[in-house]
Amino acid sequence: MTQYLLSNVTPTGRTIEPAELQRVIADVTALTRAMQSAGVWVFAMPLSDPASATVVRHHDGHVTLADGPFAETKEFVGGITVIDVTDLDAALAWAGKVAQATGLAVEVRPALTFG
Repeated sequence: MTQYLLSNVTPTGRTIEPAELQRVIADVTALTRAMQSAGVWVFAMPLSDPASATVVRHHDGHVTLADGPFAETKEFVGGITVIDVTDLDAALAWAGKVAQATGLAVEVRPALTFG
């Protein structure tokens, strides 16, 4: 089995009406239950807006902190789901379900394994 990161790609400035938000929450909750029943769900979490980020850097023996996102972008990672499936095809199938439930693009990336 291989773990894959499914990242919800959220457009900057996206707003969602309360009724639509309730539908998305219900759809994502149902999908999470389906993933758990299938034994592929590892964990998931929504993320705060990039404006709440702090960027930490280390350079020449010093750590510096900066407010806000690392880069100005038109999209940001709005949430993540980690699944453990047999192959990329299975990960893509689940990603399609996430995209349908959230209405967002989903980036799929395999986890690196060492050793």
